[in-house]
Amino acid sequence: MIQSFRENRRLQGFLLILPTLLVMLVMLVIPLTLTVITSFGQRDADGNVIYTFTLENYWRLLGFTETGWDDLYLGILLRSLWLAVQTTVIVILMAYPLAYFIARAPEKRRNFLLFLVLIPLWTNFIIRIYAWVMILRGQGVLNSALGGVAGLLSIPFTPFDFYPSQGAVLVGMVYEFLPFMILPIYTSLEKIEPNLYEAAADLYANAFHTFWRVTAPLSMPGVVAGTILTFVPVIGTFVVSDILGGRQVILVGNLVQRQFLDARNPPFGSAASIILLLMTLTLTLYYTRRFGLGEEIAAG
Repeated sequence: MIQSFRENRRLQGFLLILPTLLVMLVMLVIPLTLTVITSFGQRDADGNVIYTFTLENYWRLLGFTETGWDDLYLGILLRSLWLAVQTTVIVILMAYPLAYFIARAPEKRRNFLLFLVLIPLWTNFIIRIYAWVMILRGQGVLNSALGGVAGLLSIPFTPFDFYPSQGAVLVGMVYEFLPFMILPIYTSLEKIEPNLYEAAADLYANAFHTFWRVTAPLSMPGVVAGTILTFVPVIGTFVVSDILGGRQVILVGNLVQRQFLDARNPPFGSAASIILLLMTLTLTLYYTRRFGLGEEIAAG
């Protein structure tokens, strides 16, 4: 029996992945299935779920109600999507030069620079977000610093209150997810062989053409991976918008949270969760196929 087990590669592989399959089943498949079932249900007067089949929750999210057109929830979905796109684009523009600088730094300094990138992650997520409240509010650090500079230059200065606002939420999102873009881009850049740059120089390519034809294409898998690590969490988060938005900037994550905890409407909250999941999956699949990440993984 032991001998047959040693020769049975399929059984060995199945036993190796069995713990992971059980965890995925219990922590992902079953809760997701229950969420889908609940999303087609209704809520009674006491907040309990009535398991019927209705598309009312989905139609309501898309703006179709019994009293007519209402784009409240559709606006929340679009606002969440737009904020995620803004955050991702800004993070790419900030992370790429920094990752390039780290990848081209002397080997002895790279670990130190990466250490500096990771230091903020050692602090609790909530504390880091509340720190931005202290910076951006009307009497915060930013206004105090600008006021001091204006006083030295004898320039009139009126403090501005950047908190709470959607702009403050965007700042918090960029700050929070910047390291998750830097690291995968750095990994891709660090793997590029120096011989390729020498070959480009032998072919009389200038710095711009070398970057456009060599560096950018070879670093694209890192950009795509960083985009997924940024876009997916941003579009569903609710803590940053709750704190820096002062509960005034409502994203789809806030909508789901409040439907489950405050409004006691699990069917509607489940429908919002499924819409968020489908929207994220669709955009992620399109993005990865568009930029060829799937082909890179398959080839690797």
